[in-house]
Amino acid sequence: MLHLLRDLATPDQVAEMLADWEVLIKVVVDIRREILTGGGEMHADGEALLLADGCQQEDLWGANWYPTSRDIRFEALINIRPRQNNRRMQVESEALRNKMEAIIRRILEGRS
Repeated sequence: MLHLLRDLATPDQVAEMLADWEVLIKVVVDIRREILTGGGEMHADGEALLLADGCQQEDLWGANWYPTSRDIRFEALINIRPRQNNRRMQVESEALRNKMEAIIRRILEGRS
């Protein structure tokens, strides 16, 4: 199940987002609005939901969050953006990864 989250995810929401992959949640973060989507089969699903909510494409970046280990992997097909100097699936900018991590941890883990 796909959720658009502006605030801390509930345990029920986390469980629903885990339904697709069981061990990970596909996350798409809007780094400007500091919101995210979690869940779905592909990052493109979350990206589409955020675009429909008024987000801008250049602000959206994908990652995978592993709730058991709290590990974040900053890798998604939607991250391939030569026009934004990101030519790989991996988010190449450390500053961007740090911003994404802060948003993911705040909303999915309740860490400030």
